[in-house]
Amino acid sequence: MTEELHIVGGGMAGSEAAWQAARHGVSVVLHEMRPQRGTFAHKTGNLGEMVCSNSFRSDDDEQNAVGLLHWEMRAADGLVMTTADRHRLPAGGALAVDREPFAEDITGALRAHPNVRVSHEEVTELPDEGQWIFATGPLTSEALGAAIARETGSEALAFFDAIAPIVYAESIDMSQAWMQSRYDKGETEDERRAYLNCPMDRATYEAFVDALLAADKTEFHEGETAGYFDGCLPVEVMAERGRETLRHGPMKPVGLTNPHKPEEKPYAVVQLRRDNALGTLFNIVGFQTKMKYGAQTEVLRMIPGLENARFARLGGIHRNTFLNAPTLLDDRMRLRSRPNIRFAGQITGVEGYVESAAMGLLAGRLAAAEMGGGSLAPVPQDSAHGALVHHITGGAEAKTFQPMNVNFGLFRPLEGLRGGRKGRRERYKAYTDRAKAAWTDWLATQAPAAAAAE
Repeated sequence: MTEELHIVGGGMAGSEAAWQAARHGVSVVLHEMRPQRGTFAHKTGNLGEMVCSNSFRSDDDEQNAVGLLHWEMRAADGLVMTTADRHRLPAGGALAVDREPFAEDITGALRAHPNVRVSHEEVTELPDEGQWIFATGPLTSEALGAAIARETGSEALAFFDAIAPIVYAESIDMSQAWMQSRYDKGETEDERRAYLNCPMDRATYEAFVDALLAADKTEFHEGETAGYFDGCLPVEVMAERGRETLRHGPMKPVGLTNPHKPEEKPYAVVQLRRDNALGTLFNIVGFQTKMKYGAQTEVLRMIPGLENARFARLGGIHRNTFLNAPTLLDDRMRLRSRPNIRFAGQITGVEGYVESAAMGLLAGRLAAAEMGGGSLAPVPQDSAHGALVHHITGGAEAKTFQPMNVNFGLFRPLEGLRGGRKGRRERYKAYTDRAKAAWTDWLATQAPAAAAAE
């Protein structure tokens, strides 16, 4: 095969797409404009850099849809999951990683692959010729965004993502805070002590909410509207929705016992999760924010245990651009108006590191098969990958399309199972069993091509 596959964007989706295509014998040019041109959120020129949380969320492949997506990506020799497992940090039932060595490892693996060439220039147009995958994510450059808008005939949809602050561990007062996962979840002692907890009584919580509401916030540019993805709401926006919202969200006090005051139940709890293998950095879980920097330090130091906190990174907010994929993409993730172009990752309207990488995995395999003169069988809708790609390429209502995490609501129902909350465990296990079988069968149809590429 002499034709090259061009992939634009070296985040989770682009990196995974490049890996999958390269392993199937395709020559790949991976275009990543960093470090020649930076972004608000990125700090390095590494591929696969994590700019928000360091968590891939639940790793439970029997009772959680994102955990099932982990399982499917591992079964497909996914680069992102394989690398995440090597740099795993204790996080209860979640999969969290040491972000810097994770990105360095992703970068090293792709640069070392004989079928991959990395190019550091900005792509600003949609090419008329060649095979392309655009995986530019939430920070698509202004020039490329304008080119996409011209081609699709409408302005790109957008919402806003917010980034959580990171705290130096040595600056946390452990005479007030303690280490514990909710309900002591985890198979090892490290997992059961994966989160750092800062308790609040009612008066402290009420004062904290007041401060959040009064804090100086980032203003939007003229013409921008403050639409947010619900899974990444700024903490102050949650507070605006009701004074008890945080207590029933990221600050819920359930499943935790304060060893400093075991007889006193906290009114609310702020949790921090380890952000690196050394345990020197912790990010504040669920505390994405659009507060200005000065206000952030003042408000966050109201949290018991963080009175003297020093911040390795403060929170921020950025625009996230995505396509109305149900109207623009076919079931092979190709742009209907230009079938030589595929899109993958967050720009297609999926949300989250894992979902983005999963769409990259599919785009890379689909492109490789097409370039080899063949065509893969349709991605099975009963798999997690299939449920997600079906949703964004036709299953969702185009008029109300919004970014989506993978969830069991996207799966086709199973007959004969008990509905409601009480039947949920059995139902989810049936979904995951069906998905694993469908995904394994689909991968088996590609095994000869993958083996030949190796």
